Amino acid sequence: MDRREDDNRTHLGAIAPGGQCTVARVGCDGCLGQRLGDLGLVPGETVTVVRNAPLRDPIEIKVSGFLVSLRRCEASLVEVTAK
Repeated sequence: MDRREDDNRTHLGAIAPGGQCTVARVGCDGCLGQRLGDLGLVPGETVTVVRNAPLRDPIEIKVSGFLVSLRRCEASLVEVTAK
């Protein structure tokens, strides 16, 4: 991976509503890692942040054509590359 790709990396919770990104890595394993993978958050998948709840938690994302709500702490475990 070159340095430019690394500079664009952030976590899913930092993407503003309307923003698109690509999943680079899911930073957890076990039950939570399995759950996030089952929801479609796998490396290479494109994700769109739809909206934040009024108090910023949870966030709603669109992945694989489905709308999914995640807690901000769960979203912070998903490393993404901003588009």
